[in-house]
Amino acid sequence: MTDLLSNVDWYDIGYAAIETLLMLGGSLVFTVLLGLPLGVLLFLTSPRQLFEQKGFYAVLSLITNVLRSLPFIILLIVMIPVTVMLTGTSLGVAGAIPPLVVGATPFFARLVETALREVDRGIIEATQAMGATTKQIIFSALLPEARPGILAAVTVTAITLVSYTAMAGVVGAGGLGDLAIRFGYQRFQTDVMVVTVLLLLLLVQILQSVGDRLVVHYLRK
Repeated sequence: MTDLLSNVDWYDIGYAAIETLLMLGGSLVFTVLLGLPLGVLLFLTSPRQLFEQKGFYAVLSLITNVLRSLPFIILLIVMIPVTVMLTGTSLGVAGAIPPLVVGATPFFARLVETALREVDRGIIEATQAMGATTKQIIFSALLPEARPGILAAVTVTAITLVSYTAMAGVVGAGGLGDLAIRFGYQRFQTDVMVVTVLLLLLLVQILQSVGDRLVVHYLRK
């Protein structure tokens, strides 16, 4: 077993795993904080909704689609000047979070919009009939009813961010992806590559399992 993993430095693996978790946690928090209101805004201004604004929705939808369709590896490179301006560096965990957030926010916003569309329109109309304000409609009807779908969206986004953190290793962002590229790929250390891939797969499985449990929990309420 030792011979099979002769190139694996478990301290480096552990440190890289912590960096990956920090990138994932930090970027996921900002993605949800920015993507949730963006998704709500997309839903509310879309055709046949409460604040239908076809022109505004078309522009916002176009921007969201452009950012969502841009390959993340390109986004990483394009955003280097902005990342340096915001964080003072384009390397490490701090340098990875801005492009991770920009790459994942439009993706998450679209998932939120889809989750809100699945809310029974009768619930919204009933809330309006009772004289609820816009704020009450959003926070007392829309978001609670869409909670399982939004939790599923958070899970999918978190898993997507795991793959993004791996790609961020290309520009020296650190984490398991960086370790896999520097040692597994560039130095042909297959054992390091295998270990990092297995850890990333394990992380994805854990995220999916936790997300599924939360969705089931709220569906039973």
